[in-house]
Amino acid sequence: MKFYRSIYPMNRIYQTLALISCITIISCNQVPPPKAVGPVPSVRQLAWHDMQYYAFVHFNMNTFTDMEWGTGGERPEQFDPSNLDTRQWARIAKAAGMKGIILTAKHHDGFCLWPTKTTEHSVKNSPWKDGKGDVVKDLMDACREYDLKLGLYLSPWDRNNEHYGTAKYVEIFHEQLGELLTNYGELFEVWFDGANGGHGYYGGANETRKIDNKTYYEWDKTTQMIRKLQPNAVIFSDGGPDIRWVGTEEGWANETNWSIMRRDEIYPGWPRYVELRSGHEDGTHWLPAEVNTSIRPGWYYHQREDHQVKSVPRLVRTFYESIGRNGNFLLNLPVDARGLVHEADSAHLMGLKGQIDLDFEHELAKGNEVESSESRGGIYTAEKAIDGLPSTYWATSDTVTTASITVSFKEPMEINRLLVQEYIPLGQRINSFALSALIDGQWKHIDQQTTIGYKRILKFETIKAEKIKVDILDSKGPITIANLELYRAPKLLVEPDVSRNREGLVSLHVPDPTVDLYYTIDGSEPSITSKLYTGPFIGNAPLTVKAIAVNPDNGAQTISVSKDFDIVKKNWNVMGLNVEDELESLKMMDGNPNTYWATGKDEVTIDLGKNYNLVGLSYWPIQERYPFGIITQYEFLTSSDGQKWKLASKGEFGNVVNNRIEQKVNFTPVTGRYIKLKAISKHGDDPRISFGELGVLTKN
Repeated sequence: MKFYRSIYPMNRIYQTLALISCITIISCNQVPPPKAVGPVPSVRQLAWHDMQYYAFVHFNMNTFTDMEWGTGGERPEQFDPSNLDTRQWARIAKAAGMKGIILTAKHHDGFCLWPTKTTEHSVKNSPWKDGKGDVVKDLMDACREYDLKLGLYLSPWDRNNEHYGTAKYVEIFHEQLGELLTNYGELFEVWFDGANGGHGYYGGANETRKIDNKTYYEWDKTTQMIRKLQPNAVIFSDGGPDIRWVGTEEGWANETNWSIMRRDEIYPGWPRYVELRSGHEDGTHWLPAEVNTSIRPGWYYHQREDHQVKSVPRLVRTFYESIGRNGNFLLNLPVDARGLVHEADSAHLMGLKGQIDLDFEHELAKGNEVESSESRGGIYTAEKAIDGLPSTYWATSDTVTTASITVSFKEPMEINRLLVQEYIPLGQRINSFALSALIDGQWKHIDQQTTIGYKRILKFETIKAEKIKVDILDSKGPITIANLELYRAPKLLVEPDVSRNREGLVSLHVPDPTVDLYYTIDGSEPSITSKLYTGPFIGNAPLTVKAIAVNPDNGAQTISVSKDFDIVKKNWNVMGLNVEDELESLKMMDGNPNTYWATGKDEVTIDLGKNYNLVGLSYWPIQERYPFGIITQYEFLTSSDGQKWKLASKGEFGNVVNNRIEQKVNFTPVTGRYIKLKAISKHGDDPRISFGELGVLTKN
C-alpha cells in the first residue's frame, strides 16, 4: 500500500453511497445494512477524506519582505520572483505522493496573487511578468497537468485595505472570493484563517481595527457562495463548517480523534482550541480534523531556516500522528524568492515518501483466513474487512457492540503495523479497541487504543505471530470495519546524530533504537567491525567521532557522519555573573546549540580553567524561530591572567542571520586561559546579545 492510496477513491464514493440504499436488494439473504450512528459525512467530505495528504504553499508578499505577517503597507513592486515555476511545485508535490495544493492567494497583508478588480494591491502592479501575471492561474494549469486538485486560501483580514472594518470591505471580500470561485476551475477546499482584526496599514491610517469575526464577514453568505459556485469544495476554518483545524500547528492529532463535534457551539470561532485535537464523542456534525504544519519553523520562506527543514524522521512521525490518527496531513512548503520549492525541502519530502512507501509496501492480511466472533450475516462477513474493496465491510448485528476479528497465517508472520478503517459513510462509532497476537501458541496483548474513524495506524515492535486479533471493546452501535491491513515495515535507517555534553559524554542517536550504531574515534571510517555503540562514552580530549547506522535485519547501512569536538567545557565559567545567571549561562556551553543564553552586556568573558594553545573560535547563533541578538561583527580577545588582553581576531560572521549554522574562525595561535567575545554589532533591536553555543579551537 502506498500511503496516499485511500479506501474511498472519488470515482467510488457515489457507488458507495448508492450501495447503502440498495444493499438489501442485492444481498442474497436480504440482510439489511446497519443504520447510521450519529452524524455522517457528506459527499464532499468523503472526497476530502480521500485526499489524505496535500501541500500548503505559503508564497506571497511576505516571501520578499522576510516576514510571517505583513503589515499591509508593502508596495506591489516588492513582489518580484526571479524564476517562478508553479509546474515545479506541482511536479514535486506529485512526486512526493501529495494529491493537491492549497495556495495563499491573499494573506493578511492584502496582496493578491491574481489580477483582481477589487484592489490595486496585486500582481497586476508588480514587475513580475510586467504586471500581466496570474499566480493562481499558473498553479491551476500546473495542477491540471500533474493531476492534482487545487485549493485556495483567502485571508478575511486585510491589513492593506482602507475599508477594512466597514461594510464596504465585506463587499470587497465577497467579490474577491467570487473571483477565485469562478475563474480557476474546480476547487477541493477553500481555506479561511482564524486571524482577524488588529493593527494594520489600512490605506495609510496605521491603526488598530477590531471586528466581530462571528458576524462581520457575513459567513452565511460566504458559505452560500461557495456552495453555489464550488459545490464539491469543503470549507476549512477553526470550526468548519466542513473541516476543522486540529488545534495545533505542530503536526499531530490526539490519539483519540473523533470526526464529529458540537459544531453549532463553535462555528465560527472557537476559543477552546484544545478540544479540536480530539473532537467530541457526542458531536452533532461531521467535522473532521485537518493536521497542518510547515516543513520549516516558519510558514513563509526565510533563508535563515535553510538548515532547519524538518528531518525525515520528524516527517515520518507527523505522518503517523496525522493520517495515522484519523486526520488529513496538510504540509506547508514555503516557496522561496526565486518562486521555487527549495532543494532541501524537496529532498526531505522525497525521503518521507520513500520511507512510507517502504513501510506499506507489502500488505499481509489479504488472502489469509479471517474470522469474526460475530457478524450480521449476508454480505457483512469478516472477509469483507480484508478484501481491499472500499464498498464492502464487516458488520455485526444491531445489538452487538463488542466483537473480535482474527487473521490467521499459514505460517508465523513478522508484523509491526496495523491499519484499520471504519465504514464512515455510516458514521464513526468505535470508542476503544485492542490488538493482540498469537505468538508461540500464547496470546499476547500488543496495544489498546480509542478511536478509529477513517483511518488508524498502530506502530509496535516487530512480532512473529501465528494470528492477529483486533477486539472492538466499545462501540456506539453495530461495528462496521471496512478495511484491516497488516504490514512489516523496515527499520527507519538514517544517519546518526553525534553530540557531546558539557561533561564530555559523547552520545549517538537515531530514531529507531533497534538500529545498530558503529563508531570510531581514530579518524578511520567506521564499519560493522568497528566499536558497537552501547551508550554514552567519555570523550574528554579533542577528538573526531565518525559513525554509521546499520540495519541488523539486512545489513543495510548509512553513509558515515563525522563530528569534530575540541576541549571539554566542564570547567568553563562566565565571569562577573550572579549565581542565577551563571546557571543560565551554561546553556551556551552545554553542547546543544538549540538551547541559548542572552545577556544585556555587549561582551562575555569566560575562564577556561587553564591555559590552552588557542587557534580559533566557534559561535553558534541562536536557533529560535524568532531570533534576536545575533552577533554580526565581533572582536575576540585572549588573556593568560584575566588582566592583560590581546586581540586574537576581529571581523564579521558573514550572512550569519540568514545562515544560522556554526561559525568557525581561525587565527594565529595564542596561549590563553581567558577569552572575551565582544559584539561590535548585532542583528535586530533587542538590546541583548545571544549565544546558541560558544567554543574555542585548539586544533586546526
